[in-house]
Amino acid sequence: MKYLSIMILVLLMTNNVDAQTKLQKATFGMGCFWCSEALFQRLHGVVSVRSGYEGGSTVNPTYEDVCSGITGHAEVIEVTYDPTKIKYDDLLEVFWKSHDPTTLNRQGADVGTQYRSVIFYHNEEQKQIAEKYKKELNSTKAFGKPVVTVINKAAPFYVAENYHQDYFNKNGNEPYCRLVILPKMEKLEKVFKAKLKQ
Repeated sequence: MKYLSIMILVLLMTNNVDAQTKLQKATFGMGCFWCSEALFQRLHGVVSVRSGYEGGSTVNPTYEDVCSGITGHAEVIEVTYDPTKIKYDDLLEVFWKSHDPTTLNRQGADVGTQYRSVIFYHNEEQKQIAEKYKKELNSTKAFGKPVVTVINKAAPFYVAENYHQDYFNKNGNEPYCRLVILPKMEKLEKVFKAKLKQ
Protein backbone atom coordinates (compact mmCIF):
# COMPACT_ATOMS: atom_id res chain seq x y z
CA MET A 1 0.00 0.00 0.00
CA LYS A 2 2.84 2.37 0.88
CA TYR A 3 4.49 1.63 -2.50
CA LEU A 4 1.21 2.41 -4.32
CA SER A 5 0.84 5.73 -2.47
CA ILE A 6 4.38 6.75 -3.43
CA MET A 7 3.75 5.85 -7.09
CA ILE A 8 0.54 7.90 -7.15
CA LEU A 9 2.37 10.84 -5.56
CA VAL A 10 5.20 10.63 -8.13
CA LEU A 11 2.70 10.50 -11.01
CA LEU A 12 0.80 13.50 -9.67
CA MET A 13 4.03 15.48 -9.31
CA THR A 14 5.11 14.59 -12.86
CA ASN A 15 1.76 15.65 -14.30
CA ASN A 16 1.92 18.86 -12.31
CA VAL A 17 5.38 19.68 -13.74
CA ASP A 18 4.10 19.06 -17.27
CA ALA A 19 1.11 21.31 -16.64
CA GLN A 20 3.36 24.09 -15.41
CA THR A 21 5.76 24.31 -18.34
CA LYS A 22 7.97 27.29 -17.70
CA LEU A 23 7.13 30.03 -20.14
CA GLN A 24 9.97 32.16 -21.46
CA LYS A 25 10.34 35.70 -22.77
CA ALA A 26 11.94 37.06 -25.92
CA THR A 27 12.24 40.76 -26.75
CA PHE A 28 12.69 42.16 -30.25
CA GLY A 29 12.80 45.60 -31.83
CA MET A 30 12.24 45.65 -35.57
CA GLY A 31 10.69 48.99 -36.39
CA CYS A 32 7.15 49.93 -35.46
CA PHE A 33 5.84 47.64 -32.74
CA TRP A 34 2.37 47.52 -34.32
CA CYS A 35 3.80 45.42 -37.17
CA SER A 36 5.94 43.22 -34.95
CA GLU A 37 3.12 42.50 -32.51
CA ALA A 38 0.72 41.44 -35.27
CA LEU A 39 3.23 38.94 -36.69
CA PHE A 40 4.30 37.26 -33.45
CA GLN A 41 0.72 36.98 -32.15
CA ARG A 42 0.02 34.51 -34.97
CA LEU A 43 2.78 32.04 -34.07
CA HIS A 44 1.89 28.69 -32.51
CA GLY A 45 3.41 28.53 -29.03
CA VAL A 46 3.30 32.28 -28.45
CA VAL A 47 1.16 32.94 -25.38
CA SER A 48 1.16 36.74 -25.41
CA VAL A 49 2.82 39.75 -27.02
CA ARG A 50 3.12 43.17 -25.42
CA SER A 51 4.27 46.32 -27.17
CA GLY A 52 6.59 48.57 -25.22
CA TYR A 53 9.87 50.42 -24.89
CA GLU A 54 13.31 49.15 -23.90
CA GLY A 55 16.95 50.15 -23.94
CA GLY A 56 16.73 53.79 -22.94
CA SER A 57 17.52 56.01 -19.99
CA THR A 58 14.14 57.51 -19.05
CA VAL A 59 12.00 55.73 -16.46
CA ASN A 60 8.40 55.08 -17.59
CA PRO A 61 8.71 56.85 -20.96
CA THR A 62 5.62 57.81 -22.92
CA TYR A 63 5.13 57.22 -26.63
CA GLU A 64 5.84 60.91 -27.24
CA ASP A 65 9.09 60.67 -25.23
CA VAL A 66 10.26 57.68 -27.23
CA CYS A 67 9.26 59.22 -30.59
CA SER A 68 11.39 62.26 -29.78
CA GLY A 69 14.43 59.99 -29.99
CA ILE A 70 16.05 61.52 -26.90
CA THR A 71 15.25 58.73 -24.41
CA GLY A 72 17.29 56.07 -26.23
CA HIS A 73 14.46 53.53 -26.11
CA ALA A 74 13.50 51.28 -29.00
CA GLU A 75 9.94 50.28 -29.82
CA VAL A 76 9.94 46.58 -28.96
CA ILE A 77 7.68 43.62 -28.40
CA GLU A 78 7.96 41.34 -25.40
CA VAL A 79 6.96 37.83 -26.46
CA THR A 80 5.92 35.24 -23.88
CA TYR A 81 6.20 31.78 -25.37
CA ASP A 82 6.08 28.09 -24.55
CA PRO A 83 9.48 26.58 -25.45
CA THR A 84 7.91 23.13 -25.78
CA LYS A 85 5.83 24.45 -28.71
CA ILE A 86 8.14 26.98 -30.34
CA LYS A 87 11.88 27.39 -29.97
CA TYR A 88 13.81 30.63 -29.56
CA ASP A 89 15.54 29.81 -32.87
CA ASP A 90 12.13 29.84 -34.59
CA LEU A 91 11.28 33.22 -33.09
CA LEU A 92 14.63 34.54 -34.32
CA GLU A 93 13.95 33.22 -37.81
CA VAL A 94 10.67 35.15 -37.93
CA PHE A 95 12.47 38.22 -36.54
CA TRP A 96 15.24 38.17 -39.17
CA LYS A 97 12.92 37.49 -42.10
CA SER A 98 10.20 40.00 -41.17
CA HIS A 99 12.19 43.24 -41.33
CA ASP A 100 15.35 44.67 -42.87
CA PRO A 101 18.16 44.11 -40.34
CA THR A 102 20.67 45.91 -42.58
CA THR A 103 19.29 49.44 -42.17
CA LEU A 104 20.65 51.40 -39.22
CA ASN A 105 17.98 53.09 -37.10
CA ARG A 106 15.33 52.77 -39.78
CA GLN A 107 12.56 50.53 -41.08
CA GLY A 108 10.93 51.80 -44.24
CA ALA A 109 9.60 55.31 -43.64
CA ASP A 110 10.20 55.06 -39.88
CA VAL A 111 13.53 56.72 -39.07
CA GLY A 112 15.24 57.13 -35.70
CA THR A 113 16.97 55.10 -33.01
CA GLN A 114 13.56 54.08 -31.66
CA TYR A 115 13.12 51.96 -34.83
CA ARG A 116 16.48 50.18 -34.61
CA SER A 117 16.85 46.47 -35.20
CA VAL A 118 17.61 45.03 -31.77
CA ILE A 119 17.44 41.80 -29.81
CA PHE A 120 17.28 42.02 -26.03
CA TYR A 121 18.36 38.64 -24.69
CA HIS A 122 17.05 37.29 -21.37
CA ASN A 123 19.73 34.68 -20.70
CA GLU A 124 23.12 33.50 -21.93
CA GLU A 125 21.60 30.85 -24.19
CA GLN A 126 19.52 33.44 -26.06
CA LYS A 127 22.60 35.64 -26.43
CA GLN A 128 24.67 32.82 -27.90
CA ILE A 129 21.92 31.73 -30.32
CA ALA A 130 21.31 35.30 -31.51
CA GLU A 131 25.03 36.04 -31.99
CA LYS A 132 25.58 32.75 -33.84
CA TYR A 133 22.61 33.41 -36.13
CA LYS A 134 23.78 36.98 -36.88
CA LYS A 135 27.31 35.74 -37.63
CA GLU A 136 25.94 33.12 -40.06
CA LEU A 137 23.77 35.69 -41.82
CA ASN A 138 26.77 37.96 -42.29
CA SER A 139 29.22 35.22 -43.32
CA THR A 140 26.79 33.89 -45.95
CA LYS A 141 25.87 37.44 -47.05
CA ALA A 142 22.21 36.42 -46.68
CA PHE A 143 20.98 40.00 -47.07
CA GLY A 144 23.67 41.23 -49.45
CA LYS A 145 24.64 43.86 -46.86
CA PRO A 146 25.90 43.54 -43.27
CA VAL A 147 23.31 42.88 -40.57
CA VAL A 148 23.40 45.83 -38.14
CA THR A 149 21.05 44.33 -35.54
CA VAL A 150 22.25 45.14 -32.02
CA ILE A 151 22.22 42.30 -29.46
CA ASN A 152 21.90 43.65 -25.92
CA LYS A 153 21.12 42.26 -22.48
CA ALA A 154 17.48 42.80 -21.53
CA ALA A 155 16.93 46.15 -19.84
CA PRO A 156 13.82 47.42 -18.04
CA PHE A 157 10.79 46.91 -20.28
CA TYR A 158 8.05 49.53 -20.14
CA VAL A 159 4.64 48.53 -21.46
CA ALA A 160 3.32 50.96 -24.07
CA GLU A 161 0.02 52.75 -23.67
CA ASN A 162 -3.16 50.66 -24.00
CA TYR A 163 -4.05 51.97 -27.46
CA HIS A 164 -0.83 50.42 -28.82
CA GLN A 165 -1.71 46.92 -27.58
CA ASP A 166 -3.32 44.48 -30.02
CA TYR A 167 -3.24 47.30 -32.55
CA PHE A 168 -3.70 45.41 -35.82
CA ASN A 169 -6.56 43.28 -34.48
CA LYS A 170 -8.40 46.40 -33.31
CA ASN A 171 -7.54 48.69 -36.25
CA GLY A 172 -7.12 46.37 -39.24
CA ASN A 173 -9.04 48.68 -41.59
CA GLU A 174 -6.89 51.74 -40.89
CA PRO A 175 -4.71 52.82 -43.87
CA TYR A 176 -1.43 52.08 -42.03
CA CYS A 177 -2.60 48.57 -41.21
CA ARG A 178 -3.70 47.85 -44.78
CA LEU A 179 -0.65 49.39 -46.47
CA VAL A 180 2.16 48.39 -44.08
CA ILE A 181 1.08 45.57 -41.76
CA LEU A 182 -1.15 43.51 -44.07
CA PRO A 183 1.63 42.78 -46.62
CA LYS A 184 3.84 41.57 -43.74
CA MET A 185 1.02 39.33 -42.54
CA GLU A 186 0.59 37.90 -46.05
CA LYS A 187 4.34 37.17 -46.22
CA LEU A 188 4.13 35.47 -42.81
CA GLU A 189 1.31 33.25 -44.12
CA LYS A 190 3.46 32.14 -47.05
CA VAL A 191 6.87 31.78 -45.40
CA PHE A 192 5.88 30.48 -41.96
CA LYS A 193 2.57 28.72 -42.57
CA ALA A 194 3.65 25.64 -40.58
CA LYS A 195 4.44 27.78 -37.51
CA LEU A 196 1.10 29.60 -37.34
CA LYS A 197 -1.78 29.06 -34.96
CA GLN A 198 -4.65 27.13 -36.53
